[in-house]
Amino acid sequence: MDRKPSYIQSALKEPLNLGALVLGAAGAVYASLFGAVDGAVVAAGVIVSEAAYLAIVPASYFYRRIVDRRARQVLQLERHRKRQELIKTFDPREREAVEYLSWMKGQIGSNFKKFARLNEDPPQLRELETAWEAFVDLLDEYRRRKMHLRSINRQAVENQLRQAERASAQADETARLLHDKNVQILRRRLDTFDDIERSVKRVEAQLQMIENFFGLVNDQVVTMPGPEYMSSLDFDTLISSIESTREMLQHTAPIMSQLDSFNNAPPSTASSRPTFAAERR
Repeated sequence: MDRKPSYIQSALKEPLNLGALVLGAAGAVYASLFGAVDGAVVAAGVIVSEAAYLAIVPASYFYRRIVDRRARQVLQLERHRKRQELIKTFDPREREAVEYLSWMKGQIGSNFKKFARLNEDPPQLRELETAWEAFVDLLDEYRRRKMHLRSINRQAVENQLRQAERASAQADETARLLHDKNVQILRRRLDTFDDIERSVKRVEAQLQMIENFFGLVNDQVVTMPGPEYMSSLDFDTLISSIESTREMLQHTAPIMSQLDSFNNAPPSTASSRPTFAAERR
């Protein structure tokens, strides 16, 4: 959850306020040394003025809007920095997919201004930026889950389950309780494996949808009769599907933790995994 900015701290750090405090302090020192007015009176005036400033400005609706906008910009820059660091960890084919969508996003904006004869980007391009950011985040989640699936020997788990079921059927009453618990654990492993596999397919479909939507928008921008046509493109469906996929990933996040706790396969088996960018070609 994002931290709510402190309006009082922001008001204190405003350059104009800091400058006023410095001037007030200098005025108090000067008055105490050379002025006709007592320096303590000047200092008291500065304190009263600062107290009034902190009581009025941070409570102002307009100032709070300014602080909130600054906080959003800082948060956006930080997210952009982290996303760029994340992209650096992608393999070449994954980075190629990300960079291609970034290039296409620029092409869409350029084509829109060219064919619509406008100087400003349409508001819908912000939705494309959101979709591009989602593509990066989902691609990272996709490869992480794909790697996890590659690290698990499903056939070995199924063999263990059959052995545990036979052992349970042949054991006495005391030992059967332990074998039954082992059977439950192994079945849960297979269930969680299936859940992760389904989520991987869902994310893969979402990634393909984002790629194809970018291509569709670019095609339609080139042939659109006027700038008002941009509003008819179905950005809402794309953003809604992305949010739905994100909710699904949040719902299945505990499953990843379960697989982490059960997975004893050597990590080297994950190094030969295919990437999303390779599979889509």
